[in-house]
Amino acid sequence: MTKASLKYKFIGKSVWIEKEKVLVIADLHIGYEESLNLGLRSQYKEIIRDMEKIFEEINEKLVKEIIILGDLKHELGRVSEQEWKEVYDFLEYLEGKCEKIVLVKGNHDNILGVIAEKKKIEVKEYYVLGEYGFLHGDKRKDFGKEIKVIFLGHLHPAVTLQEEAKRESYKCFLVGKFEGKEIVILPSFFPLIEGSEVRIEDNNLDFGLDLEKCEVFVPSDREILDFGKVHDIGRLD
Repeated sequence: MTKASLKYKFIGKSVWIEKEKVLVIADLHIGYEESLNLGLRSQYKEIIRDMEKIFEEINEKLVKEIIILGDLKHELGRVSEQEWKEVYDFLEYLEGKCEKIVLVKGNHDNILGVIAEKKKIEVKEYYVLGEYGFLHGDKRKDFGKEIKVIFLGHLHPAVTLQEEAKRESYKCFLVGKFEGKEIVILPSFFPLIEGSEVRIEDNNLDFGLDLEKCEVFVPSDREILDFGKVHDIGRLD
């Protein structure tokens, strides 16, 4: 990893900032199944399993804050029945794991406030803690000079490896530089879709970040894999 990234650690699909005792995740899209009428409600159980693995590694008693970088829910214009139940249950679950929950507003979170209010949690446009800035990523925020690292969601980054006709996609973290600050883009936490291939999809970020120069880190069951820079991975046919 980069020298600056020694200030934080990738654990599964999360970022752990040990100095601040802060855990960061992004883009859970709870309610995704109901929005597509899939009739399946398995995603929430997988999210909880993934969170438990993370807490096993960092010891949940040490966590002061859990920051969600937007798109906790999926529906844009309403709160579905699934979202009412599972978003509320998830916030209640997190309350038992930390001292404070921070909800950063994503583009899917227009109506998140009605659920968050029941747990007395404020939904913020962005968040600052020491030298760290936290933002969803669909809108740009010009942080001051005191901010050295900015954490973003929204992109759902993934890389695809190709061997002859076989292709397989993997969620990934991207780490790059923008105006002298380190930018860290988290993978989506929801398990049903790997994400958007960073070499093909429009990055849809309100930042002038050159994704080709970003470092790629892929979470696996056992470790975080360093894939080098995006431009080192090669082009897809």
